[in-house]
Amino acid sequence: MVKKRDEISDAYKWDLTTIFETDSLFEAELTRVLSEIDDVPKLSGTLIDSAETLLTITELELALMQRVEKLYVYASMKNDQDTTVSLYQEYQAKVTGLYAKFSEAFAFYEPEFMSLSQEQFAQFNIDKPKLQAYGHFFAQLFEKKQHVLSSAEEVILAGISEVFGAGAETFEVLDNTDIVFPMVQDDTGQEIQLSHGNYISLMESPKREVRQAAYEALYSVYAQYQHTYAKTLQTNVKAQNFTAKTRHYASARQAAMSSHHIPEAVYDTLVDTVNAHLPLLHRYIKLRQDVLGIDDLKMYDVYAPLSKTDYKFTYEAAVIKTQDTLAILGQDYLDKVKRSFKENWIDVQENKGKRSGAYSGGSYDTNAFMLLNWQDTLDNLFTLVHEMGHSMHSSFTRESQPYVYGDYSIFLAEIASTTNENILTETLLNEVTDVQTRFAILNHFLDGFRGTVFRQTQFAEFEHAIHEADAAGTVLTSAYLNTLYAELNEKYYGLSAQENPEIQYEWARIPHFYYNYYVFQYATGFAAASALADKIITGSEQDRADYLDYLRAGASDYPLAVMAKAGVDMTSSDYLTDAFKVFEKRLIELETIVKKGEQI
Repeated sequence: MVKKRDEISDAYKWDLTTIFETDSLFEAELTRVLSEIDDVPKLSGTLIDSAETLLTITELELALMQRVEKLYVYASMKNDQDTTVSLYQEYQAKVTGLYAKFSEAFAFYEPEFMSLSQEQFAQFNIDKPKLQAYGHFFAQLFEKKQHVLSSAEEVILAGISEVFGAGAETFEVLDNTDIVFPMVQDDTGQEIQLSHGNYISLMESPKREVRQAAYEALYSVYAQYQHTYAKTLQTNVKAQNFTAKTRHYASARQAAMSSHHIPEAVYDTLVDTVNAHLPLLHRYIKLRQDVLGIDDLKMYDVYAPLSKTDYKFTYEAAVIKTQDTLAILGQDYLDKVKRSFKENWIDVQENKGKRSGAYSGGSYDTNAFMLLNWQDTLDNLFTLVHEMGHSMHSSFTRESQPYVYGDYSIFLAEIASTTNENILTETLLNEVTDVQTRFAILNHFLDGFRGTVFRQTQFAEFEHAIHEADAAGTVLTSAYLNTLYAELNEKYYGLSAQENPEIQYEWARIPHFYYNYYVFQYATGFAAASALADKIITGSEQDRADYLDYLRAGASDYPLAVMAKAGVDMTSSDYLTDAFKVFEKRLIELETIVKKGEQI
């Protein structure tokens, strides 16, 4: 059975007292911030009275936002560590409301700023040179000019933002707290509680009957609640489409991507390039079938390890391997990695009620915390290295940039994490001499590529399709979503939708469909990371210095410009094509080992 939170050693828990030492201190700060936000509306109408008022109100907004984020991080992470605790459910609701209140209070800011002419703004910079520190911040605002509404309309949108988030919030509560999965048998025949945390481990079982039972048990629950999940997803899509239309964007995708200055062509190039390389995925699936010796390969066989080598890592061994692997990035980087372990930035083990999956979080004023649900697998080592990449990106950015640029766009977010994964793959392959272990690492890489580039692009196609369907008036019923997803899955994997009926419900369990065009960036990020990892491993000291500069850049420039300085042009398909060359090279090596019969 999954342990309760209080049954886990503090050594494996993150230390959130570094944010607020006690809940009462959190509550006191929440009260203060709410009170200060109450005073903001009186500033409405004065933003561009002078250079002085523009600077003062801008700095006030940023300072309050900095404090709001710190409150949000504490409440959300307290809730994530055990979603059954009602107090932290309440905290989560309060900080969500706080965000809405903050947005509503400052709803006047953008409309008033947009009435400022470029000539006036230039004069303001002369009158108040301190404004120049916010040059890129203001440039981004000017670019949004045609999408900013009147003050009254902005107040309405800000006020209903909490309502628009109801679909995603309902999904989280349903999926992490209310849903109870059946008991299933593990590899030893022991009855265990199926959970988000152990599902993938069960799907990686060498016993087909274990995989099938876990797979069918999981999707029986999603089939049971498919109509509810369809309603939460439809609500989310409608909110995104409505907001985009209201702000005069052509689509929700354009709205999401333009906020980070990313051309929609980047998205389309990804989908087109991946579709052109689907034969490589089909080839890998065929190799899986041959190695497993299964005539009727099913979707529950897709995660089964091809290798029989027991290449596992305890958490303690993974800590050492992570430090050794990432030392190539220099002493400063390594020191930060060691701090994360020493200072308990990481919540390691699964517990009852804990949010599933893994992430890196935190705010400008906190440590870059990480949430894991640790299992002793090679995949979990890669997860640790992945989340460490996020946390180091955050740490370098926050130490190098002022708050206004102290974050980075989601387009850049997945690059640092998957660069670490690519470095780990190269490190392990360079260390390994025996064919069997090498086979296991190659298997892991190809599965990771499949799961990140192919799978996330499949998700991206699905996400864009449902937004377009809703915009065209199609009702996103569970029947519609099931059919669409099943067809896409068949195209990607080449496995019959009719013979894999459970997979049609997979869309219901994917939280990233609520993240507003986030998933495509996993795929673009992995491909870009392949290029960066190669520069770090085989390139010069300047290449490694350029990479660290990318980590430090934060939001001080547009994402594509940041990547160009790091040496990767993401407006071209070349970085994607190069990534597929690496995939094919390693696939050929795996095929060669199989042909020789050396993988056993």
